[in-house]
Amino acid sequence: MIQNKIVVRYMDGQLLKGVTNDFFPNKDVFHLVPTEAPQGSKSLELSTANLKAIFFVKGYVGNPDYDDKKEFDQNKATVGRKIKVLFKDGELMVGTTNGYQPGRPGFFVVPADPNSNIERCYVLASATQEVSFI
Repeated sequence: MIQNKIVVRYMDGQLLKGVTNDFFPNKDVFHLVPTEAPQGSKSLELSTANLKAIFFVKGYVGNPDYDDKKEFDQNKATVGRKIKVLFKDGELMVGTTNGYQPGRPGFFVVPADPNSNIERCYVLASATQEVSFI
């Protein structure tokens, strides 16, 4: 069973880190085993309500001094449509998407910066201020 390393961020700034194997964009609930939980611990049931985003990460220890690049490498082909997401909290994410449609509860974004700790991100539409194709 594939276990995804994720960082869950709520609209109020609360943060949870752990693994999930049952997140699906078409479901409102998924489970998370927190990183600090003892082996064999029961998972937490999380709702997507009040979430900002679910970050699928390479590792849990990021570099707080690193600022993801907001531009694409012109020498590399991109897959998907280029998109800019401005969250209500002021964070800006630039990347590509294959599934953004207005009216849907959320969509995936792959960051433009290949050195980002984020492999992909599920953005909750309710947490966005502005979404535009670039």
